[in-house]
Amino acid sequence: MDIDVDPATDGAVPASRVSPAVTHTAAFFDLDKTVIAKSSTLAFSRSFYQGGLINRRAVLRSAYAQFVYLVGGADHDQMERMREYLSGLVTGWEVKAVKDIVAETLHTIVDPIVYDEAVTLIDEHHLAGRDVVIVSSSGAEVVEPIGEMLGADRVVATRMVVGEDGRFDGSIEFYAYGDTKAAAIRELAEAEGYDLTRSYAYSDSATDLPMLEAVGHPYAVNPDRALRKAAAERGWPVLVFSKPVALRQRGASIRDAPKPALAAAAIGAGAAAAGLVWYAARRRGRTS
Repeated sequence: MDIDVDPATDGAVPASRVSPAVTHTAAFFDLDKTVIAKSSTLAFSRSFYQGGLINRRAVLRSAYAQFVYLVGGADHDQMERMREYLSGLVTGWEVKAVKDIVAETLHTIVDPIVYDEAVTLIDEHHLAGRDVVIVSSSGAEVVEPIGEMLGADRVVATRMVVGEDGRFDGSIEFYAYGDTKAAAIRELAEAEGYDLTRSYAYSDSATDLPMLEAVGHPYAVNPDRALRKAAAERGWPVLVFSKPVALRQRGASIRDAPKPALAAAAIGAGAAAAGLVWYAARRRGRTS
């Protein structure tokens, strides 16, 4: 892995010499295409179908959507359309059913697609005494278990409103995207005492520029075209992660390391996948 600056040691000061308020820092990771090789929620599309949440047609379309996402990502307008679509699609989904499906299939689906380089970075940041925070626009029913599997200390994700009947009512309480990601990071930093000027952030997408600009050590990982250009203009390091590896193949994995309970986690459906499915269908319609 080509890293110009060792994130585990750069600027580190022994905790015995400085107060915790000064030394407390964090590393913020986008999830999809940064820590894992695919869209987290698209990866669960077949499991959602088997659990009765989506139909076969949506499963077939999700394969195409996954390809579109991996090749081109999603820009601001597409992400906004996804938000509008997912709020309608998940209305009536039972939250417990989503959680159960993710829990039952998590290690089969996500474990093999985690980037080895990302896991190494997470290990290094923990060894340096930094909290690791996963920040994702996907719903927390998907993101929170993945964060726990990775050994993350905190998770910030999209929150959808849950009715008294335990089902999503179609409203989005918090959409972890763009400027809202940066705002959530600043709020978390204030609550936890993180020094953002000495903290780190990693993302593949130009939509995460606000998050990257919020910290002193931003890194572009497998960047899309717009982020690659922005990184070059700002002199940010660019990392290439290319080795998905099952966590169980790493031996003593970070999943076994002690960690604080996940906090700042959001309640949301694993429905960003559906938004990508919708976008892919529209794109196909325009080109057919």
